[in-house]
Amino acid sequence: MQDVVLALLAKEPAHGYQLRARLRDALGPLGGELNAGQVYVTLARLEKAGLVSAEQHADRTERDRKTYALTAAGQRRVAEWVDEVSWPRPDLAEFHLKLVAVAASRLADPVAVIDAQRRELLRRLRDVQTAALAEPDDSMAALLLEGIVLRLQADLRWLEACEKTWVPRRRDA
Repeated sequence: MQDVVLALLAKEPAHGYQLRARLRDALGPLGGELNAGQVYVTLARLEKAGLVSAEQHADRTERDRKTYALTAAGQRRVAEWVDEVSWPRPDLAEFHLKLVAVAASRLADPVAVIDAQRRELLRRLRDVQTAALAEPDDSMAALLLEGIVLRLQADLRWLEACEKTWVPRRRDA
């Protein structure tokens, strides 16, 4: 979140509520989950780290507002972040370990655990596909939602592979 806020400030200084609005627009229907306080906590941390500076001034409504701008260190951090090549690691190992543990301890049938996980992924997939259909094709949010759909579909295929492994084991037990 910190790097994203820094990147949004790279264009121009902004108030916290402006940054929150930009994030919500970029995330589309997923932006509704963005906690308003999260942006302000992030800005406070960035200011403390010397990556942004804040200037207090009164706006048209005569309320005091802070405008945040990148410092030289913040500009360097944004450039480093843009150049980084990374990808989130899939968290399938935890689910695999759950299957192994429930089978070893006989706490549950691993195939039943797989079925429960499949139902949850299908529910999420349906929700994301519904949200994606409501977005214009050229929106950034539609692209994000497409990525989520593809990941969920890949996870569902992996669950099929898990089931193929565990069904014969269940018969042998």
